[in-house]
Amino acid sequence: MTDTLYAAPLSLYSGKARAYLDWKGVDYREQLSTPDIYRDIIVPNVGRPVIPVMQQADGTILQDTTLIIDHYEATASGPSVYPDTPRQKLAALLLECFGDEWLVIPAMHYRWNYNEDWVYGEFGKVALPDGTPEEQHAAGKERGSTFRGFVPMLGINEATIPAIEASYEALLADLDAHFSQQPFLLGTRPSIGDLGLIGPLYAHLYRDPKSGEIMERIAPRVAEWVRRMVDVKTPQSGEFLTDDAIPATLEPILARMMAEQVPYLENVAKMLGEWAAANPGAELPRAVGMTDFTVEGVTGQRIAVPFSLWMFQRALDYLAGLSGDAQTSCEEMLRSIGGDAVIGFEIANRLKFEKFKLTLD
Repeated sequence: MTDTLYAAPLSLYSGKARAYLDWKGVDYREQLSTPDIYRDIIVPNVGRPVIPVMQQADGTILQDTTLIIDHYEATASGPSVYPDTPRQKLAALLLECFGDEWLVIPAMHYRWNYNEDWVYGEFGKVALPDGTPEEQHAAGKERGSTFRGFVPMLGINEATIPAIEASYEALLADLDAHFSQQPFLLGTRPSIGDLGLIGPLYAHLYRDPKSGEIMERIAPRVAEWVRRMVDVKTPQSGEFLTDDAIPATLEPILARMMAEQVPYLENVAKMLGEWAAANPGAELPRAVGMTDFTVEGVTGQRIAVPFSLWMFQRALDYLAGLSGDAQTSCEEMLRSIGGDAVIGFEIANRLKFEKFKLTLD
């Protein structure tokens, strides 16, 4: 019996998990996360309806894409998606956080403001795999409306949409320039950074038809990278660049994260501290309030998500564990991309993810 990935084609994080498992050459099968699967497997084990979920052959359940990846990194043979060298590993961890937790903004904007009617049919294919197109659309609209309702909470509204689109198109241009020089972010092997980006850039921004047309037109090399990531020709292949090199073409992408996401994470860290002080022993909510974020000079408000801070904590912990020349080299890299705030960034209330829940450590 092989391991089973419960997932769906339209799911952002399913795209990340699938790309990793295929490149790693893991022996697994994928099963559509239908309502029966949620009822019988996911909710009884995880406690809430969420995908992707991996069920190992012995019945053990893994949830959260990063933890799924790290499980197979520890147990499967072959090369790693984590670089061995300090600057490359730090950059890869930062870009995983950027893709997973920040690019959800353009991903959700383009899905629900450009592809809404189409995506209801996609939800319906999961809810009613054997239904007619009309039945699937009706079922998908009922199910997908919940996700549609998240859009304003993410800071997506009439005032911020022009800036979100300008930022995304600039990111596509930077990525297109990079992929004209390298097949992946750090050489000929995909890294954890590539996997962070592939979730939103594949499942929403490439696969959804109208946003896919935009990507093909503005950034055809990004579309080619997406296809390399999701249609793995040679598992476990490729190498990272030598000498811990960070390509110059990657610097604008990292700089965008420093300018847009890091100030938001600073706000979240402060708000988490205030929430923890006011709610000792309480269960951590999905969001600890609303906070400012700024994109292309336009400021809006979005939910302050502790999970984003947990993802960022992975990179911070790696940086904090360095010393000597490795630490100096990483700090020089951060300063060169406007990342001074990352150096010495403190999360007073550390986070952990275990037993399918995010909690204070």
